[in-house]
Amino acid sequence: MSRAFLASASILAITTPASAQTSAPPPAAAPQAAEQGTEAQSSVADIVVTAQFRAQRLQDTPISITAVGAAELEAKSQTNLAQMADAAPNVSLKPQGASFGPSITASIRGIGQNDFNPAYEPGVGIYIDDVYYPQLTGAVFELLDLDRVEILRGPQGTLAGRNAEGGAIKLYSKRPSGDGGGFVEVNYGIRNRIGIRAAADFGITDTLAVRISGVAKQQDGFVDRIDYGCANPGSGIPSTRSAGDCTISKLGGVGYQAIRAILAWEPSDKLDVTLIGDYTRDEHTIAGEVLLDTAAINSPNTNPAPGIPYDNRFICGRYCNYIGTGQPAGVWTPPIPVDPFGAAGTPLAATQGTDRSLYKGWGVSGQVNYALSDAFKLTSITGYRSFDTQFDSDDDLSPANTNFGRNSLENWSFSQEVRLNIDLSDSLNGTVGGYYFKQKSTYDSFQDIRYVAVYPLQFRQPDPTKAEAKAAFAHLSWKPIDRLTLSGGLRYTAETKDQTYFRLNYDGSVNRFLDPVGVAYGIGYSGADTLDYNGNGNTTETVTALSGLTAHYSAKRWDYRVAADYRLTDSLMVYGSVSTGFKGGGSNPRPFNTQQVIAFRPEKLTAYEIGFKSDFFNRRVRLNASAFINDYVDIQIPVLTCPGAPCAARLNAGDARVKGFEAELSAYPIDGLAIDASISYLDFKYIASSLDPAATSPTVPGGTNPGGVSPSDPPASPPWKFSVGAQYKIDLDKAGSLTPRFDVTYEDKKYGGPSVVNGERILNFVPAYTLANARVTWQNADEDLDVSFEVTNLFDKYYLLSVLDLRGAGGGVRKGRPGNPREWAVTVKKKF
Repeated sequence: MSRAFLASASILAITTPASAQTSAPPPAAAPQAAEQGTEAQSSVADIVVTAQFRAQRLQDTPISITAVGAAELEAKSQTNLAQMADAAPNVSLKPQGASFGPSITASIRGIGQNDFNPAYEPGVGIYIDDVYYPQLTGAVFELLDLDRVEILRGPQGTLAGRNAEGGAIKLYSKRPSGDGGGFVEVNYGIRNRIGIRAAADFGITDTLAVRISGVAKQQDGFVDRIDYGCANPGSGIPSTRSAGDCTISKLGGVGYQAIRAILAWEPSDKLDVTLIGDYTRDEHTIAGEVLLDTAAINSPNTNPAPGIPYDNRFICGRYCNYIGTGQPAGVWTPPIPVDPFGAAGTPLAATQGTDRSLYKGWGVSGQVNYALSDAFKLTSITGYRSFDTQFDSDDDLSPANTNFGRNSLENWSFSQEVRLNIDLSDSLNGTVGGYYFKQKSTYDSFQDIRYVAVYPLQFRQPDPTKAEAKAAFAHLSWKPIDRLTLSGGLRYTAETKDQTYFRLNYDGSVNRFLDPVGVAYGIGYSGADTLDYNGNGNTTETVTALSGLTAHYSAKRWDYRVAADYRLTDSLMVYGSVSTGFKGGGSNPRPFNTQQVIAFRPEKLTAYEIGFKSDFFNRRVRLNASAFINDYVDIQIPVLTCPGAPCAARLNAGDARVKGFEAELSAYPIDGLAIDASISYLDFKYIASSLDPAATSPTVPGGTNPGGVSPSDPPASPPWKFSVGAQYKIDLDKAGSLTPRFDVTYEDKKYGGPSVVNGERILNFVPAYTLANARVTWQNADEDLDVSFEVTNLFDKYYLLSVLDLRGAGGGVRKGRPGNPREWAVTVKKKF
């Protein structure tokens, strides 16, 4: 599909309703999202959001927001957060490959993060019932019993606060009503897919109600893990399985269980209290990846068998790979004649793992709302979350011994927010408040990296990271005349982060190749050195042990937002805004020596946005659109080579200008027919004069930089993106109704980072793709029983979600994670 066609379609969508009749909007109600589902609507449902600290109609909020209700998620066969984001303009949430465990990449308008390491900040704020979730790990949330999802695009530094530089994603659970209702839903599908969802809502007293919901689902994976020696007899690589059955397991499986309980207490019209507790266990085979290409590795320590190098013979196919779950013992052989570290003959321990991923997480939160008076309302939001995850990764996807890691990540976080909402008059209201956040993460991994040509890299890195943030904020909304509203906000943030490094042998002793100072003087040493451990002669110099070294980061930041909106008619509002946000800094979490403990500063964003929100034809058509320009400063980019050895550091590359637009359409042209669509475009250009030479290609101190940035590099988000869906409810009278639905989504090709092959810098891309989903739902006349049949990826499109290229760093591998092939499922849902 050409870009000219997409641009024409967007112009047509924006201009079509220009001459429509207007109708007065209804008053604001309790927060809710559009319940499209299978109901035969004749007009666009009113949507109420809380983006500006109070219940407010979406069409009255001067922010670019996608708000989706539970029924629409169900109608589109969207069961997790990543699927839901596929239809949101300029939003990208993708599950990561096996090297990054159960995590996601997240970006809004090209701003976000692709690395799960807790030393990095996500750049997109994710909130569950107004409690901040601080990591990308475990963020592929199941959309369980939700009232709505709000996606706020553009920096939300004054509203959502911490790390909402690109925007914010907010999930809101259904609150207890005490009505005795609920539902049970079961489904069965391809590859032994079995799932059950259920919720029950009941009142304990007139003022106390509880809602309990849960989900359990499992499914076999779709990427075959094959024993290479078994599938290729005579290759010289031993087989671990008997002939005829070479498939060891199915990667990319599902094994998810979660439960949530919500207690709501409303003893008076002035006070309401909500307590929420949840638990999640997600255990399945690791993400299925496929080998796309290889490059020669200059290390004999990686060969799977004598005389067999790592090359394209290990490319398996579209849905298969040859991964192992460990690497054998051996003796390290220098690949070059010079051996400055005396590493020759160093024993290499055997490493062993599994092909499974495990995530366990739980959280508790409480919200108290108290009306001090008609004009002053106090809100307190307290949250605590904890998770731990374990996953292993054989990065070369073969029996070769290039790189294997056993990974464990633990995290806990606590947050407290207090808001005072002030309503001085019908034309003046505001919010003041404070926020406190604290977390600790420990990323503990056993790494066995054998492709490096300098010395053996078998080590453990149990690195703790502690972070703390404090903020104060204020927001004011003033209506000086009937149709004009002026809004503004200010937030002050002070944050700190301490990361402590350890580079140990498997037995717990300090690793002599990565930390010779720690071996000589002990963990945490910093001072004079008179040893000739580095070949510089017996001279005195100041040195620091890498193990026990703590890198400290701190920053103070003011963010602001000003906005104005004007209602030209009852059904058309225009707005403009200027807002700022930032993503915190830190230090390189993956150094191989003290010289690689490289600090990076926060990156900052100033966004200029204009837009309109409209309802036409007696609310049968809703069209919202916006355009923006972002000034993006001190961009944090990855480099794969640092002084002395490969690494995966972050540097502040420079600045960029980001421009784009987005539009969303909801329409009910006739009773029973519902159409929704969205389109977005993103243009990203580095400002060449601002780029730091240390972060640009082709070199940095110490060698070539296959990471880094070039002024012509494209954005890491798809430039074009669109979705369109339609459903029609067919009335069968006493036999109920039948609702077929069809959805199409398109994503442009996406930049996946640079690499270096044969001395030439190349760019990796995730190719563009178009997907189609179909669903048909029968509902009985009482509307309490649904039976649905769905097919996702209807035309069985082969596509990639991500690519990872380690050839430039010497790892020899380029791999990708394919998306799910065509799948079908039957679902039965009973409401009560």
